[in-house]
Amino acid sequence: MQEETRLPRNGKEFLLFLAIISILSVNIIGPLIMGFKFGFRKEVYFETLKVLPFVWICVILLVTLVANPIVSKLVPKFIEPTDGFNARVLFTILFSVTILSILLTIIGSWIGMKEISMEPIRTFFYDWPRNFFIAFWVESLIAQPIARFAMKKLHQNQAQKMINA
Repeated sequence: MQEETRLPRNGKEFLLFLAIISILSVNIIGPLIMGFKFGFRKEVYFETLKVLPFVWICVILLVTLVANPIVSKLVPKFIEPTDGFNARVLFTILFSVTILSILLTIIGSWIGMKEISMEPIRTFFYDWPRNFFIAFWVESLIAQPIARFAMKKLHQNQAQKMINA
């Protein structure tokens, strides 16, 4: 997987990859979830925008401190060495979205409500499936492909510079 051009190869590239995915995800998933929950109105959207920076920080922390360590242990248990890139990516997305959607269904609600309450826990089994579904498809069809495309272009540019040097 080290020579795969669609994935980051070092820490700096990982930060870019994470930034692309997280910014796209938070700015698409958050408003969609709030729209489905409270209605697709301008007021709901503007209220959502106010908390998105805090949700984004939470996402970055949860990805790096919780999801990635768990996913890196789970994925190898479900794939074979002969499995291709797409299988690895799909399992990575599935596990990441599952972990993050569970945590953010509760924590994201607390951030949005600006208080810690039992409400997100009481409504968890109603809210989580919707949140998971939205997040899974946004990650699979929008955020991850764009981030992988950016990595591929970055690596093509690096290779071209090496050739021209």
